[in-house]
Amino acid sequence: MTTRFDLDGITIDRIVEQEAPLFDPFQFFPTLSRETLNANRAWLGPRAIDPATGKLIFCIQSYLVRTPHHTILVDSCVGNHKPRPSRAFWDMMDSDRYQKNLAAAGVTVDDIDFVMCTHLHVDHVGWNTRLDNGRWVPTFPNAKYIFADRELAYWTERHKTDPAPVPWIQDSVLPIVEAGRVELVKSDHSLNESVRLIPSPGHTIDHYCVHVGQEGHDALIAGDAVHCTIQVRHPELGMMSDYDQALSGDTRRKLFSRFADTPTLICTGHFPSPSAGRIVRRGEAYDFNFT
Repeated sequence: MTTRFDLDGITIDRIVEQEAPLFDPFQFFPTLSRETLNANRAWLGPRAIDPATGKLIFCIQSYLVRTPHHTILVDSCVGNHKPRPSRAFWDMMDSDRYQKNLAAAGVTVDDIDFVMCTHLHVDHVGWNTRLDNGRWVPTFPNAKYIFADRELAYWTERHKTDPAPVPWIQDSVLPIVEAGRVELVKSDHSLNESVRLIPSPGHTIDHYCVHVGQEGHDALIAGDAVHCTIQVRHPELGMMSDYDQALSGDTRRKLFSRFADTPTLICTGHFPSPSAGRIVRRGEAYDFNFT
């Protein structure tokens, strides 16, 4: 499944790997109260919460950005053949859905100029590499992989200190470094006048969003700055894997304030389909209007 958005000479395609009920809301949001969830359940509806299981419905996806100059993949999902014992729904995945959706968008792995990883969590780096005769090699052989420098330093040190909890660094990040395919940047880096990074720390130490296009014809690819629509109403609501929950809440409020009531399309990492929409003000908080 792909969905295309047109931004005056730039196109953005969703490349979906998985969409399913994955997480219990109280596990995912440790500070979420039952009262808050019940107060929001009606508008969250079956789009966000699976009626059968009560779990949050998440989409795992990349965004394919084509400008007149470059073909860019933002984030790279979970990937195949990778041991993820702590997440049964990602453990040793073996699916052709991601490859088929890339093909449906009209690209091959050879066409990608840049892979931009908003951060280095397991579900954003997986297709960085593929298994080739027992070795992890870059999936996108002609691409430079854009990592924020402090992000890579943090996860490299985490892996060096205790590799067992972070297996994706071994199979999906370090092989890219060893292959010489990394371009280290600051999280406010500009590729050109149409593709700029916006620092958005909190979920991880040096998370970035990707802002593409020009004013009035632009989009923000948000990565994990926001995970679920309930965080639009409640920006302070942190999730279980946040590096700094308070900082992640501050980041959300700053992003929402900047882009609320503007034409900017917000392309979220995990909202259920169609995953993209616009932020509008709602009193002291915000709403998300899906496209």
